[in-house]
Amino acid sequence: MENKQTSILILDDEPIVSRRLTPSLEKKGYEVEAFTTSKEALECIEERQFDIVITDLKMEGVDGMQFLTRVKEKYPDTEVIVITGFATMATAKESFNKGVFDFLAKPFKLGEIAEVIARAEAKRK
Repeated sequence: MENKQTSILILDDEPIVSRRLTPSLEKKGYEVEAFTTSKEALECIEERQFDIVITDLKMEGVDGMQFLTRVKEKYPDTEVIVITGFATMATAKESFNKGVFDFLAKPFKLGEIAEVIARAEAKRK
């Protein structure tokens, strides 16, 4: 079986996040699409599936929880990683109840998220 590139969608309303993540993930051989608005990210996932979705929770418009709920409804086997600056036990618990793969509090190191992505990828294989 051909080893296709793992696709990752990043949704975070702080552009700095995808600016930091995208190049480092692309260097590791991932295909990355980054969005700063949930509206655009939602339109994108209506059209195609991603292997891994990385989303913030607190955003304008559709919040991350609604976004990840939609992703999991449409693509149950997409692994979702939540990144948030407002990590509480309640939001973490709600995320896991919705089938989130992992939960990272901001600020995180690139190494930490790379590790979580690698674990999510291994789970999908």
